[in-house]
Amino acid sequence: MSALTSAAATPRPGAVLADLLPASSAARARVRDAALVVGGAALTGIAAQIALPIPGSPVPVTGQTFAALLVGAGLGAGRGFLALALYAVAGVAGMPWFAEASSGAGLPTLGYVMGMLLASVAVGTLARRGGDRGALRTAGTMAVGLALIYAVGVPYLALSTGMSLGEAVAAGLVPFLIGDALKAALAMGALPAAWKLAGRKG
Repeated sequence: MSALTSAAATPRPGAVLADLLPASSAARARVRDAALVVGGAALTGIAAQIALPIPGSPVPVTGQTFAALLVGAGLGAGRGFLALALYAVAGVAGMPWFAEASSGAGLPTLGYVMGMLLASVAVGTLARRGGDRGALRTAGTMAVGLALIYAVGVPYLALSTGMSLGEAVAAGLVPFLIGDALKAALAMGALPAAWKLAGRKG
């Protein structure tokens, strides 16, 4: 095993989970990173199809935000941003992988996708500082990411639909709080567990 491969296989401070995937050369590391970016975009698109409509709201409950936050935490800020940017650009261009197989630039929910770009950077940065290695830290990291998504998504929803800000909060934030708490709980278990497993393998 080369020094680079050995280092990639061992958890270390300043690393994210994707850094643990071995790459024996700089060229292979670039191929790995490109595959991770495409995979992160695809994962977000697939998760977006797990959708539950909310009566009276144009925003469905989906797995999209959870996937986007996991992509940011798992890949780190740079690769996570590129993955979500690929997801956003392809969706605007016509790829039907926004929520409920939608696409295009005119969706009232596009602000949430834009918020995911910011969230991926914030979550990835926090993960690189250990924000995904314990349950409480992971909860805080997910909370920051969700806050950024809503900070962009809710005002965009108001502007694109003509709702007041209060109406947009009622339609595009309040119905999702319980689900977001469940998603954070899942992340609190999954991400620290992945690090423990990586530590045993390392």
